[in-house]
Amino acid sequence: MDLARLVRGRRMTRRFRPDTVVPDDIVLDLLDLAGRAPSAGFSQGWEYVVLRAPHERELFWAAATPPAAAAAGDDWLAGVRAAPVLVLAYADEPAYRARYAEPDKARPGADPSDQDWPVPYWLTDTAMGVMLLLLGAREAGLDALFFGVPGSQHGAVSKALGVPDGLALVGVIALGHEEQRVGGSARTRPRRTVEQFTHWGAFGAPRA
Repeated sequence: MDLARLVRGRRMTRRFRPDTVVPDDIVLDLLDLAGRAPSAGFSQGWEYVVLRAPHERELFWAAATPPAAAAAGDDWLAGVRAAPVLVLAYADEPAYRARYAEPDKARPGADPSDQDWPVPYWLTDTAMGVMLLLLGAREAGLDALFFGVPGSQHGAVSKALGVPDGLALVGVIALGHEEQRVGGSARTRPRRTVEQFTHWGAFGAPRA
């Protein structure tokens, strides 16, 4: 599949078939794609935690689900819990700060502990890896969903999975096959056209 068709055909799946098996070699291929994302200073400050076994996924869901959502029997939650593979994407901020303290990156006379990062590229770069993984899943014939974990549950998830301090959970990719098409925001909100979000020469200026 060519890139344009791949990108335009990608969508999020919110209800997975529970009987799907996703082979490890496909997961590894997808993670290899994610690992080829660009990164500032070639820091490569990302880590991925793969959950395949039912008890691993249940450990995640128990830690990630706020008590109120669990008690309410959330329909979205029921559909996504059936995904046979979860991939948690973590960003490693200390890896970037350490990389930019090295001689070829450090600014003369600057304190390595006081680096200016107006954009947290550890998050940006990890997110680019996630996008590559999502596109790879589409090419491999898999359905996927990228979703976030409530901020109140980040600590519980990391603790449950033994994730070291200093790593930030960017989000989770669910992999499998779609059981039923469930509409999301893309079905109720129009996609912005390229003319609406493109500015030529200055903000708000059309193409001459």
